Amino acid sequence: MKKKILFGITSLKLGGAERVLVDIVNSICNKYDITIFTLYNNGEFESELDKKVKIISMYKKTYNELSLIEKKVLSLKLVNKKARENIYRKYVNDNYDVEIAFLEGPISWIFSTPSKAKKIAWIHSDIRDIFGKGKNAERKKVLSGKCYENFDNLVFVSNDNLEKFKIQYPENSCNKLVIYNYLNTNLVIEKSNRENANEIKDDLVSFIQVSRIVEEKALFRLLEVHERLIKDNYIHRIYIVGDGPLMSELSSKVKEKKLENTFVLLGKKSNPYPYVKKCDYFLLTSFYEGYPMVLLEAKAMNKYVLITDSAARETLVDYRDNSMIVDNSEDGIYAGIKKIIEKKPKVNLKNKFDNKSVLDKIINLIEGD
Repeated sequence: MKKKILFGITSLKLGGAERVLVDIVNSICNKYDITIFTLYNNGEFESELDKKVKIISMYKKTYNELSLIEKKVLSLKLVNKKARENIYRKYVNDNYDVEIAFLEGPISWIFSTPSKAKKIAWIHSDIRDIFGKGKNAERKKVLSGKCYENFDNLVFVSNDNLEKFKIQYPENSCNKLVIYNYLNTNLVIEKSNRENANEIKDDLVSFIQVSRIVEEKALFRLLEVHERLIKDNYIHRIYIVGDGPLMSELSSKVKEKKLENTFVLLGKKSNPYPYVKKCDYFLLTSFYEGYPMVLLEAKAMNKYVLITDSAARETLVDYRDNSMIVDNSEDGIYAGIKKIIEKKPKVNLKNKFDNKSVLDKIINLIEGD
């Protein structure tokens, strides 16, 4: 009989961790009986799941479709131990051999409920930063610390994130290991050829960043750098693929600076790969990162990459000749983009990017090796 595996994630909306999860379960669903539990339904990636993968959701709608009262009630339930246990009993109820909380926060809190299953939690980011700042952030950090004690294994997507976790929770005694993110590279290449991405113009040197429009992605800082470069006559165009809570504010800022023609907000794309393929260079200028899927995707498409110095540097260990890591500051980003505009570096590939070994590590973890 196949092992029954339950993966938990907030939703299957467009996002890095969500992309990783879909690629993992589609790759191992012939070997295991797999179910995904989500808090919210109707994520864009649900349509990409193999038909053998089952999905159950707490809400049959997206988070944005919840009423204010529903959001408030859920928020109160998630920070209450008894209410979380009730959610667990209703939707999970110790019916699985292995339970994997694939995201920090609410899913890990719910899956920390004791059971006979082997329990694994995935940690994708610097645990000190994901809950933001303020009183609620501190409460969530304390709650997470208690919940993580109830897992058998904690998986980190980078060594940097593992070390940050040890600093935040030095008393945690769970088995800890690093498994880099898995990516189906063949699917990325195939999807990059599906569309023409006509919005991308070829009259200027072009850069693209694919990310949510949120504070940690530092897009307002990137806009300031872009403006400086344009004023200094380093003419180029930056495309941003993605959406998020700061989209409206960023759009207003771009218009205020009259840079709509060179700092182009393309919005959310269900298939961003043709846009990445058509641009000259790939950017990721975040304040902090984990082990970003977008960099694996850029590598799969043989793009020259510029990133700010963060945990994301681990993604480029085998890609140093085709990337640039700059100081995590306006001046660092300015100098890096300026150098690329001047030098126009080309990608020189010695080895084809492949991370099948990552999948082997995941299977070994599930099997207990």
